[in-house]
Amino acid sequence: MISQEDIFQINSKKEFEKITLKVFRHQYDNNLVYQQFCNFLKKDKTNVKSLTEIPFLPIQFFKSHNILSTDESIQQTFTSSGTTGVQTSKHFVTDVSWYEMSYRLGFSEFYGNIEDYCVLALLPSYLEREGSSLIYMVEDLIQRSNHQDSGFYLHNYDELISKLIELDLLGQNVILIGVTYALLDLIEQQNFQLKNTIIMETGGMKGKRKEMIREELHTVLCKGFGVSKIHSEYGMTELLSQAYSLGDGIFECPPWMQILIRDTEDALTYVSEGKTGGINVIDLANINSCSFIATQDLGKKYPNHSFEVLGRFDHSDIRGCNLMVV
Repeated sequence: MISQEDIFQINSKKEFEKITLKVFRHQYDNNLVYQQFCNFLKKDKTNVKSLTEIPFLPIQFFKSHNILSTDESIQQTFTSSGTTGVQTSKHFVTDVSWYEMSYRLGFSEFYGNIEDYCVLALLPSYLEREGSSLIYMVEDLIQRSNHQDSGFYLHNYDELISKLIELDLLGQNVILIGVTYALLDLIEQQNFQLKNTIIMETGGMKGKRKEMIREELHTVLCKGFGVSKIHSEYGMTELLSQAYSLGDGIFECPPWMQILIRDTEDALTYVSEGKTGGINVIDLANINSCSFIATQDLGKKYPNHSFEVLGRFDHSDIRGCNLMVV
């Protein structure tokens, strides 16, 4: 049996690979959907000996199948946002303590003790629907910060503006985590010069604004908030772990998560560092669903496992990942 200690105390490349292969064997045995997918690719426990030989399940399977590696009862169902008529992803979580452990340890890995911060959340499009894993995480971080001013803001921008200015003047460390379009809305109402505040964008215009390239977006946000860097969070419904960027769009993973970049023309091969391809994610916190996900995001990988997200496959919801034709 693979324990939380096995996963969350990984501290070397060798240990990561050893546990990852153990997780692969466990999920091959216990996840029928994943096992059938592996078998189509003629991969099984006997011929997968390294990380690059592990099959990565196309993320679209979370829309069409129940992805489970256990027969335990479901505690929590996280769902993706989606436009009307588009099928949403469902991530069935049988033990929510894995998610809580992952995001709590992941946050502290990059930012230290949550109690050192006041956490302000500007996530209207997430708050207005059920089943958001981001809301679950941020709500818990707000509570664990133990700060009287931590909380969610929906459309009450005037109150948020006053709070940001007040806390910053007091020298309070603040994290403002917001969906991209709402952060842009905020700085159109007020220009800031924040000295003690981290601005963290979660990405996406959610159909509210025209999409912008990251460099342009971060330049606008830096100017509007008066900060030198914009932080980012890379997460999704289908993952129980997050990668973080402390600036310049370069993300790093916690020790139990890793990115591989697949060739866009041949999904079963990988490209070298610095080259663009599809992002595959190993998320060992997904122990009870599937830890090997082929996303629809494009990116590049750099030395020391850092990576950049460049966008999405064109018409990804229709065309999907070319593994789907297998």
